[in-house]
Amino acid sequence: MSKLFTPYVIRGLEIKNRIWVSPMCQYSSQEGMPTDWHFVHLGSRAVGGAGLVMVEASAVSPEGRISPDDSGIWTDAQATAFQRITGFIRAQGAVAAIQLAHAGRKASTAVPWKGGATLSTREGGWIPWAPSAIPFTDGDPLPHEMSLDDTRTVIRQFEEAAQRSLAAGFQVIEIHMAHGYLLHEFLSPLSNRRQDEYGGSFENRIRLPLQVARAVRELWPEELPLFVRISASDWKAGGWDVEQSVLLARELSAIGVDLIDCSSGGLVADAKITAGPAYQVPFADKIRREAGIATAAVGIITEPHQAEEILQSQKADAIFMAREFLRDPYWPMHAASALHAEIGWPKQYERARR
Repeated sequence: MSKLFTPYVIRGLEIKNRIWVSPMCQYSSQEGMPTDWHFVHLGSRAVGGAGLVMVEASAVSPEGRISPDDSGIWTDAQATAFQRITGFIRAQGAVAAIQLAHAGRKASTAVPWKGGATLSTREGGWIPWAPSAIPFTDGDPLPHEMSLDDTRTVIRQFEEAAQRSLAAGFQVIEIHMAHGYLLHEFLSPLSNRRQDEYGGSFENRIRLPLQVARAVRELWPEELPLFVRISASDWKAGGWDVEQSVLLARELSAIGVDLIDCSSGGLVADAKITAGPAYQVPFADKIRREAGIATAAVGIITEPHQAEEILQSQKADAIFMAREFLRDPYWPMHAASALHAEIGWPKQYERARR
């Protein structure tokens, strides 16, 4: 029996299968508001059979956006606009999830198809925030080094975004602590050179990420899951690594985080990443075994039997997929056929099933 199509129960939520749509920035929002593009993009993956559909990194504040075209949930109007999308996702039998994020020093950039360069204030950009005044690349302007008051502001912004996420109809929140964005910047000694209680030792560097997770968990309903995405390795000597990730995962589990979404990289521009099929699965495996917490694997997972083997060998509890879902919104239907699993199709599509 295919484990990929076995339901996954986490807290009070049952997810119909273990094929989940990874958060993928679409750079198609207007003042943080979701648009028809998001409705079709996310809705089509729910129609295609994904068990969970996660909205892209959605900024908890205007300065927390990667670009001016990023999704956001810092206003009630944005939360209301998401209700149409979450309602449709849930009507297809999928779980609606959202990733809450602050871009930190990697904020204020042009969208990728416009070059992705840092935007000046004259070009509609803003001064990014960071734990230390260290730019992402040598050519970038210095970010604003956050004060203690700023750390409290960020915690409050995540709290408010979580409350709006619930009002918007989301059933899962994922806190973004990966890919070189703000909370990852606090974790890594390569980007965090602070001399106060938020810098230096491992315990200090994990302090703000844990405070954010704890604050969100305390107000997020007990029956609904909380995920955290981490970069398990910076892929650079002296940086964040998988051993520290295991320790962080234990701390997150203790405060009520339910699953670690295991990615990697993104903190520094010169990282040497050895990528290949399922190259990040060992991170999910190690964290699952040594931290005693559920994990999801992501990263060049493209084939049904490949995904099935990861689950059957207990290297992860679920599979997040990104680019393969861009290529094929109906990947779960095709995977079910390949694995001889029976799944429901939308009644509107049944005529094409055989």
